[in-house]
Amino acid sequence: MSLSYYYYSFVYNSSAFEQIMKVLGQIVDIVNRRIYKGEITLEEGKIKSIIEKEHDEEHFIIPGFIDAHIHIESSMLVPSEFARLAVTHGTIATVSDPHEIANVLGIEGVDFMIENGKKVPFKFFFGAPSCVPATDFESAGAVIDSDGINKLLEKDDIKYLAEMMNHPGVIIGHEDIIKKISWAKKYNKPVDGHAPGLRGKDLTKYINAGISTDHECFTFEEGLEKLQKGMKVIIREGSAVKNFEALIDLLPEYYENMMFCSDDKHPDDLMLNHINKLCARAIEKGIDIFKVLQVACINPVKHYNLEVGLLQEDDLADFIIVEDLINFSTKQTYIDGELVFANGISLIKSVSFTILNKFYTDLKVVLDFKYASNTKKIRIIEAFNGELITDEIIEKSLIKDGNLISNIETDILKITVVNRYQDQKPSIAFIKNFGLKEGAIASSVCHDSHNIIAVGVSDDSICKAVNLIIESKGGICAVSNSKEKVIPLPVAGIMSDKDGETISIRYANLDKMAKMMGCTLTAPYMTLSFMALLVIPSLKLSDKGLFDCSKFTFTSLEVY
Repeated sequence: MSLSYYYYSFVYNSSAFEQIMKVLGQIVDIVNRRIYKGEITLEEGKIKSIIEKEHDEEHFIIPGFIDAHIHIESSMLVPSEFARLAVTHGTIATVSDPHEIANVLGIEGVDFMIENGKKVPFKFFFGAPSCVPATDFESAGAVIDSDGINKLLEKDDIKYLAEMMNHPGVIIGHEDIIKKISWAKKYNKPVDGHAPGLRGKDLTKYINAGISTDHECFTFEEGLEKLQKGMKVIIREGSAVKNFEALIDLLPEYYENMMFCSDDKHPDDLMLNHINKLCARAIEKGIDIFKVLQVACINPVKHYNLEVGLLQEDDLADFIIVEDLINFSTKQTYIDGELVFANGISLIKSVSFTILNKFYTDLKVVLDFKYASNTKKIRIIEAFNGELITDEIIEKSLIKDGNLISNIETDILKITVVNRYQDQKPSIAFIKNFGLKEGAIASSVCHDSHNIIAVGVSDDSICKAVNLIIESKGGICAVSNSKEKVIPLPVAGIMSDKDGETISIRYANLDKMAKMMGCTLTAPYMTLSFMALLVIPSLKLSDKGLFDCSKFTFTSLEVY
């Protein structure tokens, strides 16, 4: 690394020599909307001084990026490994909802995430998962009631009540849900929202209950209404769900009340970019640099009361050095004054940890996935590329030997959810737009209860894929006509115990295999993982059956 980035000096005190580091660059002062050449002096993890000073450095010093809403588990990496990759893109902190692991292991899982995150120099700010399980219409590995939420929120390590997905429960005043929100108010901690498509009077009720944010807006009009009614809108751009283009035109006027997030980001994507990419795209659209950086760096700190420096004197020394204010290519990342990324290399080391899991179902047989019926029409889940929402369509069925089967020609494939916590009969439905021409893909990353979900062209291939997941006690896999490939995820059945680079490469190869089998989706496994999320309209499948998310009740596969 170039010594011109920084240099050391030493001062003498009564007990020892103390190292003071000075950093040179063009300082981007977002708070005061200034850019100037200067020198930053660091001492004991804080910024001791910032002065204007002429020098030859052309790079820029800005506060570090913050992902304002993310489930670390969706990267398939434990927090310490996520951190190793994130700092390479200038991310220094995340506002993290651990409800994925909580749905498997409860409060024990939340504690695992906190403690693992503390082993590395990165700022993880975790919330108390508000909906474990997300609904009563699925089987999860744990339950966190209002008493459990109280126990979590009283901890200093828990910064907020995480996304309140059960918006119908909020609107009707469900007792346990209102108790959870009241605990957050008692501890003066924000409440995150999750209300896709919620508008009008119901939205007003939801906000008035104490909900402060939403990352689920998928139209400009929806985002505008929520902003006008006082919510903070978080622009989400994840591996599967991408709302940046729909919402970015709101930023110039509402930049004081917006943030950026990933929500769910797979490891191969995390290797490529993070919040820095959203900043670059916003600048490309001609949006003011100070507004963009306020959204990316400042607003999450203010809203969630985070212990993160904002590049001001006496702040914690949390900042990054970037080549320019166009692409935001990161040269160095500092957290609490510690250099954690430089010269293209993450300086965060992998750490050891104890593996926790809960996986009890037995291996399945092909007969488990047959669906006996002579019905001529069936109710089908229609998936959309880059969206969590689905549609409900009615199509002709394909029947063989008295059983409903996948129809490759019309791209209507069998989908199943298998309870991983006890031995139960799989639930069966059909889905359109996966595009597979052979084999099956399966995953135990299945929001939010993380049962096993699989889609395929035949009962035989689906059974093979499901059994690969069971044998690995969690993972993602693909089964083609000629080979089988699996990535084990032994940590709660949703995260790997391997390093981020290894999992990134293996995931990219598995993703490629799924697409070679015909899958037309941009992110097959991410899309698959949300097909059991019952709080997102309109038709989904839980381990208990086909579910109408709009009416919030089970519905029939067969249509007469």
